[in-house]
Amino acid sequence: MILAPATDVMNSPIAWLAWTGIYMSPWKLIGLVGALMFGGRWLLQFIASKRHGKPVIPRAFWYMSIVGSLMTLSYFVFGKNDSVGILQNLFPSFTACYSLYLDIKHRGWHRDRAGH
Repeated sequence: MILAPATDVMNSPIAWLAWTGIYMSPWKLIGLVGALMFGGRWLLQFIASKRHGKPVIPRAFWYMSIVGSLMTLSYFVFGKNDSVGILQNLFPSFTACYSLYLDIKHRGWHRDRAGH
């Protein structure tokens, strides 16, 4: 049995989706989940602000920003090899990491817990 290189596996269609007629490679799935996570952070921020009655950015917003941008960045680096997508997702990763660092530095680790 000869195994295909990891790159071929990551660019091949996911077999269990064949019955749907949807072509989806593992890299495309990583990119889509990353894009949904990066976009979903705005829904999280909207819900938190509505709940507090003022603009609020919960810590989960920064975690979703980091994970979402790193997932889409990996998709553009390894899956598509697209310089536009790489530039588009490289800088949000750094700014989200820095914002998370500042949030933890100024508000402590347990900011989002009840009573803090």
